[in-house]
Amino acid sequence: MSNIAIDVVGLGKKYHIGSAQKSHYRLTDQVADTFMAPFRRAGKLLRGQAASAAELNEIIWALKDVSFQIKPGEVVGIIGRNGVGKSTLLRILAGITDPTEGYADIYGRVGSLLEVGTGFHPELTGRENIYLNGAILGMKKAEIERKLDEIVAFAEIDKFLDTPVKHYSSGMHVRLAFSVAAHLEPEILLVDEVLAVGDMAFQRKCLGKMDDVAQAGRTVVFVSHNMGLLQTLCKRGIFLQRGVVETDGSITEAVDAYLQTLEQVRSQDLSKRTDRKGQGRSRLVSAEVTNNHDGSPAILKTGHPVRFVFQVNTLVPGMACNFDVYDTIGQPVTSFKSKVRGPEDSYDPQNGLKFICELDELLLLPGRYRIDVAITGDSRLQDFIEAATVFEVGDGHLGGRPIQPDGKFSVGMNHRWILPVDN
Repeated sequence: MSNIAIDVVGLGKKYHIGSAQKSHYRLTDQVADTFMAPFRRAGKLLRGQAASAAELNEIIWALKDVSFQIKPGEVVGIIGRNGVGKSTLLRILAGITDPTEGYADIYGRVGSLLEVGTGFHPELTGRENIYLNGAILGMKKAEIERKLDEIVAFAEIDKFLDTPVKHYSSGMHVRLAFSVAAHLEPEILLVDEVLAVGDMAFQRKCLGKMDDVAQAGRTVVFVSHNMGLLQTLCKRGIFLQRGVVETDGSITEAVDAYLQTLEQVRSQDLSKRTDRKGQGRSRLVSAEVTNNHDGSPAILKTGHPVRFVFQVNTLVPGMACNFDVYDTIGQPVTSFKSKVRGPEDSYDPQNGLKFICELDELLLLPGRYRIDVAITGDSRLQDFIEAATVFEVGDGHLGGRPIQPDGKFSVGMNHRWILPVDN
């Protein structure tokens, strides 16, 4: 088995939705709980907390019959929409969560960065947590001390090294956690999308370090929604859908399969989409991209006006709409946030429950794009939908200059040239 780093066989994980699993220490407690259960179920139905008996204690499988092997030195990207079991898989591989069925054998020392602060004791200082994490990885004190200065320098927390981590910001948590996970020489590195918390400069440092780890022959399993990043770092991809392995092949094959599913979901009624995050007090019910002049949903054109319209089902205090635009290979192109106000923003009581974002001049080059939408309110994420809609941009003009598909870039800019005289 020396040529295998991770061996996953028939892995499954189920969760009970709607009622917590209880432990009983006395027979009388169990009898009483069994007697009261029908009355609690009836109460939930009467209060509208469940529409039917099936919703009272639903079982979902986050993962089902997942099997694969990863060889030492492989860099593998785990791909899938929200809620398909990517993070659950990494938590099982890291030993944080036990599977319901099947098993995952890990051959090597594991370093993981799955959630902000995972593995840190809030009352301990940054220095003490470095030693704690190293000990968990099975390292000797001398090994940790040899790496200490390098870890601190990479994380950029030297001034706060002896401060309890409960006082760290989320960005400081991420910097230290990644630095510890990458520098304490694990044979297997598990990284979830938590890197998105850090600033851009630190993200570039992390990606460079992950590339160094991969080049050193260590195994990396990486979860991300950034398809361009995955294609840069990984050679192999595993695409999960509904908790099962849909595609296991080259990273290009896995990304293509994933993007095809995003194209398919755009025809679904948003109100019926279940692959969403958030508290749900307010939900996105429609998203459309139209020509700003006549509201036509026809193909848009570079350099022409465009209108993005997002409708919710209700309003909560402090609401805002954020949406990100991605190109055809899943690379992020641009982002819009209604909470960041501009001088031309306004309120229109005739809008009802709609957020409308207008552009006088669309700078996107011809191609196909998708939109991920987040609705926030009451200082929390209320709803998030990946690929809420997809739109097409056709040939157009910027400042009178013809714009055609480039195939490499996604954004153009209005500009002018001052040229030398050709004699």
